[in-house]
Amino acid sequence: MSLNKKTFVLRISEDMFKNLSKWADDEFRSVNGQIEMILDKALKDACRKTVSKETKPSQNTKLLK
Repeated sequence: MSLNKKTFVLRISEDMFKNLSKWADDEFRSVNGQIEMILDKALKDACRKTVSKETKPSQNTKLLK
């Protein structure tokens, strides 16, 4: 994940924020971190995220066994 982060305002209902907050607490994350995780997973699932060289899995299959 890039160290340069864009800041923006997100307007959500109070109930949605409470649910996100509870979920984030359950996974030891901040609400911001939880939203980033959800968006990252959605981008990967939709094949809309490019994988940078640093995060590509190792091609050495001996290490994976």
